[in-house]
Amino acid sequence: MSMERGTFAARHDFDALPLSPEVDVRCAQFSEIDALAEMAHRLVPGVQIEGMELAKYFAFDPQSILTFSRKGNLLGGMAFLFLNDRGHDALLLDDICLTAPETRYLAAADEDVAAIYIWAIAATGRGIAGLGKAAAHLRQIRFRSADCYAQPSTVAGREIMKATGFAPVSSFQPDLWCYERPWHRQPMRMSGAIIQARSFADARH
Repeated sequence: MSMERGTFAARHDFDALPLSPEVDVRCAQFSEIDALAEMAHRLVPGVQIEGMELAKYFAFDPQSILTFSRKGNLLGGMAFLFLNDRGHDALLLDDICLTAPETRYLAAADEDVAAIYIWAIAATGRGIAGLGKAAAHLRQIRFRSADCYAQPSTVAGREIMKATGFAPVSSFQPDLWCYERPWHRQPMRMSGAIIQARSFADARH
């Protein structure tokens, strides 16, 4: 899977996206997996994974799939691969099958998450406003040291990445984009930039 479609005109750093009160974002429930798989098939070009296989990854890590909803109506979801060190290396070297990744590349509950691969964003209408709360999900202690990676599969997906601070990264993996977490970046000498970097660091807590 890769990134989805939708409109995203405003430009914000991924970790500074606003938290929309209109969209509820939470970890998926098992009963929603089939609907999310169907939505991904419909909205994300090239998606082949079925609900049963998606459920396997959900069982491995229930925090890896989020749902976006409004007033009880499912608007979409977002899926991640939380990669361990082996998985991070395999991603950069194009040694991982991203359509059906082996779980040995995924971080277990007692392992550090070395990198976050955004496996899919599939949302309709206002669902895309859930990205801010999804970013907040990734600021939990378990994930906040990991940079984010993605591959766009649509023009809109590419625009979302450009608008949220992702940039193409040099790797053997084709068309791989990376979002470096603000607290990993070297602060600029300008006082305003230092203040901005400090505010991002505070946002981790």
